[in-house]
Formats: sequence, C-alpha cells, structure tokens
Amino acid sequence: MHRIATMVVFGIGFMSSVYGEDQRPHLERRHLDKPAEIQGYPCAAGYAWFYAGGALNSCQVAREVAFGEARVSAESWITLTSDGKPDFVFLRHDTRIGPATCTGSAMGREGSTTSFYPSGKLKECFLPADQEIQGVPCVHGGFFSTLFGGDPSVHFYEDGELHACRLSKAATIRGKQFARGERVHLKALAGDVHTASK
Repeated sequence: MHRIATMVVFGIGFMSSVYGEDQRPHLERRHLDKPAEIQGYPCAAGYAWFYAGGALNSCQVAREVAFGEARVSAESWITLTSDGKPDFVFLRHDTRIGPATCTGSAMGREGSTTSFYPSGKLKECFLPADQEIQGVPCVHGGFFSTLFGGDPSVHFYEDGELHACRLSKAATIRGKQFARGERVHLKALAGDVHTASK
C-alpha cells in the first residue's frame, strides 16, 4: 500500500514512504524553466523528477490531464513507474474516479495519495467524506486517521470491484453483520467476506 506523505516526513522520507528502503529508485531532480510536455504529460514549470534513464518519474501538471482512468486537475502531482505507467497522484482537488470520490489536497506533494494499477485502473484512495461504494458504507480518512485510528484507505480490484474499506456505520453485507469501524475485505471471486480490526 502506498503510504501518506506529509510535510513532517517529506524532507527525510518521502521516497521511503512510497517505496521500501530496498526498492527506492535513483532519481534526478531537474528544474523546468517553463512548462513542458513530457511523455504526453503537461508538466508545469518548476522541479520535476526523472529516473536514471531519463524517463519522467514525477511532476506537477500545468493543466487538467488524463492519468489512468482519472482526470486530474492542474497543480496535481503525478508519479509514473519507470516504464511510464500511472503509479500514484497527489490530487489538487477531490476527484471522482470510477466508483469513488478521492481526496485532494492543497498541500502539493504532501497529503493523501491515490494509486493506480499499471493498467490505469484505480487501486487505492482515501475518501474526503463517508461514501457508500457498491452498497458498502466506507469511512473517510487520511493521515491522522491512519496514524491514530487504523487504515481508512479504500482498495479496489483491477476490475473496479470494491476490495476493502473500513465501515462508517454498522452494515449487513452479503447476509453478515459488521460493526462500525471494522475493516471489511470482500473476496469477490470466492464470495467471502472477512474483517480486520486494523
């Protein structure tokens, strides 16, 4: 799961928060004197990050653009895999992506991440408000919820079906009762549901 990066930890551990210590790629920071179209993305003037081979890793977009199945607004920070596939984004504004509205942040490269499968399909995001997703009442949350109250992220299978979320209220799901605050994992293929307290 991609972690949430905040200003408190950004300076000393941004890449560690997204990649494990052993997986952290070597990146080069470059300053763009003016907006530039890079690998089909409209990068804004300012700093951008590149992989060792020269491929784009991350930049702030200068205008709304398609990123995977999302339309991300200007000033969002996008991050690509080394082979140019969507990885995750810091959304500038709350954004509807597939079955969920995902949290945005005015803080730039700090805030809650929204992550994608290499296909561009939504993988994980955090909700700005409680939402019912595919009949399941999912709780909102971000950094402080994660820090003090367990994982409030919402996960999806690549086909768009809900995989897991923490419940915003008690609910009956597939004939089983669950309490508010339980994290429910839906096993779509097996037709099973189980919970985790954290």
